[in-house]
Amino acid sequence: MNSSDLKNFSSATREHLFRHILPFWCGPAVDHEQGGWMGWLSNDLQPDRSRPKGLIIHSRILWTFSAAYRARPETIFQQMADRAFDYLMNRFWDARFGGVYWQLDDAGLILDDSKKIYGQAFFIYALAEYHLAFDAPGALAKAMEVFQLVEKHAHDSGHGGYLEVRRADWSEAGADARLSDKDMNEKKSMNNHLHVLEAWTNLHRATGEPHVAQRLRELIQLFEERILDACSRHFNHFFDEAWNVRSDTYTFGHDIEGSWLLCEAAEELANAALRRRVEATAQRMAETVLQEGLQSDGGLCYEGRHGKIIDCGRECWPQAEAVIGFLNAFQLSADRRYFDAARRVWDFIDQHLVDRVHGDWFWRITPEGRVDAALPKVSEWKGPYHASRACLETIRRLNAISSKTAQTP
Repeated sequence: MNSSDLKNFSSATREHLFRHILPFWCGPAVDHEQGGWMGWLSNDLQPDRSRPKGLIIHSRILWTFSAAYRARPETIFQQMADRAFDYLMNRFWDARFGGVYWQLDDAGLILDDSKKIYGQAFFIYALAEYHLAFDAPGALAKAMEVFQLVEKHAHDSGHGGYLEVRRADWSEAGADARLSDKDMNEKKSMNNHLHVLEAWTNLHRATGEPHVAQRLRELIQLFEERILDACSRHFNHFFDEAWNVRSDTYTFGHDIEGSWLLCEAAEELANAALRRRVEATAQRMAETVLQEGLQSDGGLCYEGRHGKIIDCGRECWPQAEAVIGFLNAFQLSADRRYFDAARRVWDFIDQHLVDRVHGDWFWRITPEGRVDAALPKVSEWKGPYHASRACLETIRRLNAISSKTAQTP
């Protein structure tokens, strides 16, 4: 491996993170009028205050600035992390029943008080990172409190895994279990379990709790035996309560993201046999994504069915996860094709997704290669987490690759 390739790639991602992505989320995206962050900003930074403020984006912002501080301990990152923590605890926290609400209005009043497990997981993920960055035992205690609530009210002791949603008081929810309008209304989903997996990984990293480790092992097993289709090497999306598959599509972004998150979870559990098995699965998944979803221009398509692409739009988050996932596959295999794929995706990001006028990334590039102007720069689903994590993980992994290369005679 050429050391200059590694150095240039690392420098590009570091420059991009600290001079392009994070300044946007420290600046135009902050809501100085109502608190927290803006619920909606168009690509030209026009607000729409009729839109909700979401638990997901505020949790992801807390994670982002906590992780950024761990990488570069600058005062502004601590200030932004503290701001996000305070807004979550003062506005989203349910003091009566515990856990966090799903949606607020622009003024911070409750719009949706349901306890979607996907949202509780991101809250835990962020609080664990906040503790790791700032030694905040009170935040970690809240993370464990929510973990116990999820375990008590949403864990399926019969079939394994977690149900999608509970009411505000953690009782059984009504008929609609969807995260968004584009999702199927089923009891269980891959997406929910993927982000519970990453949350429990980070919570175990912060606590070492045996109960968290137990559930993390269960989640890995569910991905291996229930969620991953062993023939196609794609994740199925939706399931009934007994894990019968209810969907027939897959998203390349979730596949490549899951490939490295499963490796991270297995590494955290420090079980050599489990780690070897998961790493073999991750390589097979990365190869499938490389062969089926990555286009000649370096962009990763969004969705497929039965071996064919059905949506070739390039959303921003799958590109971010592809950079990490392909680097992970390179580290596991030493196959240069994966390193080259990661670099090609990064070049696609740099050439097509980066907004050089207002900052951050555009949400989506259409199959025709144009910015999708209908999608905003900031929303309850569009935040800094995927892009920032891609940069941080790329820097970390390239440093590891460089160190290994230097030691090779």
